[in-house]
Amino acid sequence: MNNAFIRDKFFQIAKIYDWLFEHWECQRSQHWQANLLVLVFLGSLLVIEFARLGLVSESFHLPTNHFYAVKLSFDLLLLLEVLGLVFNLATSVANSMGKQFEILSLILLRSSFKEFVHFEEPIDWSHASGSVQNILSDAFGALVIFALVSVFYALQKHRRITENADELASFIVAKKLLALLLLAVFVGIGIHDLTTWLTTGKGYPFFEVFYTILIFSDILLVLISLRYNSTYSIVFRNSGFAVATVIIRLALTAPPIWNVGIGIFAVALSIGLTYIYNNFALFPPHSEITHTIDEKTT
Repeated sequence: MNNAFIRDKFFQIAKIYDWLFEHWECQRSQHWQANLLVLVFLGSLLVIEFARLGLVSESFHLPTNHFYAVKLSFDLLLLLEVLGLVFNLATSVANSMGKQFEILSLILLRSSFKEFVHFEEPIDWSHASGSVQNILSDAFGALVIFALVSVFYALQKHRRITENADELASFIVAKKLLALLLLAVFVGIGIHDLTTWLTTGKGYPFFEVFYTILIFSDILLVLISLRYNSTYSIVFRNSGFAVATVIIRLALTAPPIWNVGIGIFAVALSIGLTYIYNNFALFPPHSEITHTIDEKTT
């Protein structure tokens, strides 16, 4: 089994990604996702109302607060966004990083909505006052990250990692294979989470678990990229993005206010990396020249 045969097999497997990506990004799929969110929101509102009226058996342990419908809808939206992140992994390292920041901002907004489930209906200040600080903190953090993400995208130059067409195609295929692996892991975690919830009534932090896996995938991507370009500035930038993913993971488990500060720092770090990388690449610094070590040198 020679290298050419293995390479052809990898290219064939990568076509599965192309097919999935094409169907995921098409307009019909986008409409389907939006319709699903609307149906889940309206359906959960209806079920919750039935539970409030006592028309559903208490053995189902259904919530009676309508704000749970908002939480459920945002959970589903985040799942769809995470799937989008998996598919974006094969586009560019910077776009994949930006997608992570987008999801972080949505998670902060989701955290704001999660506080609503503690409110009584109708909303009264005496019941809501204890959650206002967390709501304002998460909402403000989401707004700041939303603004910083636009700066992050505006700074991107999207330079090719290599000018060799065959090597570039090989690198793209490697990213597609990694995306397919992450997709399989995503589905596996989702099934396990659903099974756990059905058997015990409790799930586990899905997004925190998946972001932990993203840390390893980002590091793997950095190592793979070394096969095609080991230039210092590129290695440093991509490694820095992996660190930013770790910081995002910390933000997801940090207490209120701290989570916002840590999340904003992660985006600011990536913006700084991008800005310095862009200016670093404008000049041919000596540190970027590959030197051959003289065997006589001690």
